[in-house]
Amino acid sequence: MSEVESAEGVATAEAVAAGAGGEGGANPAKRIDLKVQIEVTGPCRKKVKVTVPRAEIDQSLAKSIRELIVSADVPGFRKGRVPRSLVEKKFRKEVSGQVLQRVLMQSLEQLSEEYKLDAINEPDLDVADLEIPEKGDFEFEFEVEVRPEFDLPGYSGLKVQRLVRAITDEDIDTAIERFREQNATASQPVDTPAVLGDFVVANVRFLINGEEIGRRSGVEIRIRPTIQFHDAILSDFDKLMIGVQPGDHRSATATISMEASRAELRGETATVEFEVTDVRRQSLPDLDEKFLADLQVDSVDALRERMKSVLERQTQFRQRQAVREQVLRQIGESANWELPEDLVLRQVENALRREVLEMREAGYTDLQIEARESQMRQNQISETRLALKQHFILDKLATTENIVVEPIEKELEILNMAQQSGESPRKVRAQLERRGMMENLEAQIRERKAVDFIIGKATIEDVPDTTTMKEEAFAVDLAISGLGVAPEAPEVAPVETANA
Repeated sequence: MSEVESAEGVATAEAVAAGAGGEGGANPAKRIDLKVQIEVTGPCRKKVKVTVPRAEIDQSLAKSIRELIVSADVPGFRKGRVPRSLVEKKFRKEVSGQVLQRVLMQSLEQLSEEYKLDAINEPDLDVADLEIPEKGDFEFEFEVEVRPEFDLPGYSGLKVQRLVRAITDEDIDTAIERFREQNATASQPVDTPAVLGDFVVANVRFLINGEEIGRRSGVEIRIRPTIQFHDAILSDFDKLMIGVQPGDHRSATATISMEASRAELRGETATVEFEVTDVRRQSLPDLDEKFLADLQVDSVDALRERMKSVLERQTQFRQRQAVREQVLRQIGESANWELPEDLVLRQVENALRREVLEMREAGYTDLQIEARESQMRQNQISETRLALKQHFILDKLATTENIVVEPIEKELEILNMAQQSGESPRKVRAQLERRGMMENLEAQIRERKAVDFIIGKATIEDVPDTTTMKEEAFAVDLAISGLGVAPEAPEVAPVETANA
């Protein structure tokens, strides 16, 4: 049986009232003697049944009829002199619509004031299907997603480790090289064997137990230690591909993610075959006056200072992320409550967008962001479920501790993003608004402040940050489990497995 409980408020009543055709809250209305029953119908989901007594309906009907008697324009009668019975007959549909709108608005506004459901979405209420009955009470019901109910775990005195790192000249050299690569010309074919950092163009086949499950021709992949498909990671790709030339064949294996789109392929080991058709190399820009001028710096030393500043921000980002993960892991250990699967799936893209937003603020390149996004997509459902639980915990903590986001804090974030991208704050703001990411930005700042609040009460131990500054992965915009076989693609000859 569903658990039946007394409720305490509907957060989106005004939105539903607006859907009924009213303005909501224009004038204070007298309290209706509502009968409200609320059922828990699943994780974070409740069903609300509302009964409006007949006496309330009759009073609203009488009010609408009195208003129409005064204003109705009926041939043969002066305004205000139309018989009540004629008004009731001639304007039955209009009167019923007015009563429905008024009663629904009053009921929802009262639910908003007197009951707390803590809704996280608009109620599932189709106003078009509602009608005022000629006799008896008026009943309507809807389902709504609500915040999970849980006790806030202890968050004072947690023990966490903080990554610390001094930026070295080698780190700066690596960052400048990465920046040159981002601004390099398009890759061009070369007639020498492939080296680390080159691009190979290949026809790719995916097989499981010798049976082909997909293929793609003309895939351009950069030679890095790791390549990341949407649903798999292939390691030692550099060892596999360094030295190849057009016409060479290589193969390796990769395990398909447990959250791949095709459930029957999850956890399977796929053989990935590459037929190399081309080796391409980028031409990096020289650190000359023109390149420095394009970057709006006047010397190599000034560029190095800028790169050092970027690396320090990225170090702070990793530091914050590592501390955040430790904090959330500790306060989330008690989060044994469930979330509805459809809510998790709807939030997958939202979680990805928020991660991208944070990385852009920290000054990461597009290639770095793409690699992280590819990694996240492999575990998107479990990571999003965890992120949602963390969000609810931090949101409740922020409410408990009265943590709010001031307008100036949002403006400073937008200004920082503008400085990173070289665009105007107005343009960055317009982009955020167009992509629907302003709410993400505010939520991100509020959660960050909540984490900072916890960190302020934590015991912190500094440990070395050993993260490499070199590019280790390349994101391939393919899902092994989602390709399917393309008959028009060229056949790839069988190959012998290369020693990685």
